[in-house]
Amino acid sequence: MLPLIISDPTLRDGSHAVKHQLTRENLDLYSRMAEKAGLAVLEVGHGNGLGASSLQLGESLLSDEEMLSICRSNLRHTLLSIHVIPGFATINRDLRAALDLGVDIVRVASHCTEADLTKRHIEYVRGQNRTAYGVLMMSHMAPAEVLGIEALKIQSYGAQAVILMDSAGAYLPKDVTGKIQYLRSILDIPVGFHAHNNLGLAIGNSLAAAEAGASILDGTARGFGAGAGNAQLEVLVGALHQSGWDTGIELYALLELAEQAESAFAKAPKLGSMSIVSGMAGVFSGFVKPVERIAKEYNVDPKAVMVELGRRKVVAGQEDLILEAALTLARHDFP
Repeated sequence: MLPLIISDPTLRDGSHAVKHQLTRENLDLYSRMAEKAGLAVLEVGHGNGLGASSLQLGESLLSDEEMLSICRSNLRHTLLSIHVIPGFATINRDLRAALDLGVDIVRVASHCTEADLTKRHIEYVRGQNRTAYGVLMMSHMAPAEVLGIEALKIQSYGAQAVILMDSAGAYLPKDVTGKIQYLRSILDIPVGFHAHNNLGLAIGNSLAAAEAGASILDGTARGFGAGAGNAQLEVLVGALHQSGWDTGIELYALLELAEQAESAFAKAPKLGSMSIVSGMAGVFSGFVKPVERIAKEYNVDPKAVMVELGRRKVVAGQEDLILEAALTLARHDFP
């Protein structure tokens, strides 16, 4: 079987698990152990990406520059990657500084139907002779043909891969297979997959992606991430090895890394009722905490609020609709 690139966003997406409070010691230890385990790519930064530290989204304990500098100093073979959402990260201030610090891969992300927003950032990265990927977030919200149109745009901007992100953990394996196969049939660049675990299918969906032709897979130590978390990295690598895939990762060193991460960061995420409902409703896991808080304030069922948000097809950035949905349900319960 062909080699797979395993990208580890524990120090980025996993930052959600500790409210973006990763310490200098966390970053130093994890990046050193990631290098030792032979991970291909390590993604670093605020949970929402470069330039996203803010009162609204949560302030990082350390600046982007500090986080990237710590990890860059420990990485020799493992590539350093960042997640970039245009609107949070500017080219002149944030992206230029990150590239100056030695970032190898820039993953430029947009909502799955808004790839146009990635054009300037991808073209800038390619103009600096660095690797750029395009990322389609909340990709369950669009059919394969629409994702294909957006992915072709990303390819035309010069991106060297397209990543489908299951931001709400809403996919079933058959969905993954169909969309990955379709993108592989129309693109000249690699396709990747980033799984979330709301329905407990992150590993199964990642394996389905690999079988369908994805050559880049994401996973975090112990599954750290927003809400129900991501594909559990050490489980994913073990399952891939059992299936005959070559990841280039030393499994026992990775298992030690995962144990150290859980000891140093937080407990592994649990698959609770709200995570399951958010996956079924197709709502980003990051909505769980504010939904629970607002639902309690207005004495409505948080699961019903999540379902209503799914009906309205809300996406990240539309958190104000949580209150509106809760008020709608409260009026319905108490006319």
